[in-house]
Amino acid sequence: MDAAYLSAFAALAGSAIGGLTSLAASWLTQREQVSAQQLAHDIGRREELYKDFIEEASKSFADAIEHSEVDAAKIVRLYALVSRMRILSAQRVVEQADKVIGLIMERYAVPNKTIREVADELKARGLDPLRDFSEACRGESGRRSELSERMRS
Repeated sequence: MDAAYLSAFAALAGSAIGGLTSLAASWLTQREQVSAQQLAHDIGRREELYKDFIEEASKSFADAIEHSEVDAAKIVRLYALVSRMRILSAQRVVEQADKVIGLIMERYAVPNKTIREVADELKARGLDPLRDFSEACRGESGRRSELSERMRS
């Protein structure tokens, strides 16, 4: 084989290997970026869902304090949010959300109280109807952060 052909073949092989390496690096980088964007999107969706649930549950709990009759529209909205959580969230978050709805339903069953009476009761018992739910959400978001850190390394 002629030396010129050998040099040309080596140059082409080197270019091909360099191109393939560059293509593979670009593909891996793009894949990681898409994964990170998807994770960020999923976290944002969950956070918005949790925010909506906390707002609705707070309104329903306040309504249950003031009224004995269940506001069906509010409860159905809460169940709809929990159903969305079943698709997107960890089991512990869903369980805590179900407990919040149970507390609201129990509150409707007891005689109406003034806000002052409820505040005193909550202080005395250390009861925050949304605390366990919020902690479950924070725990889930902490696990997601750990996962995203592992993906980056």
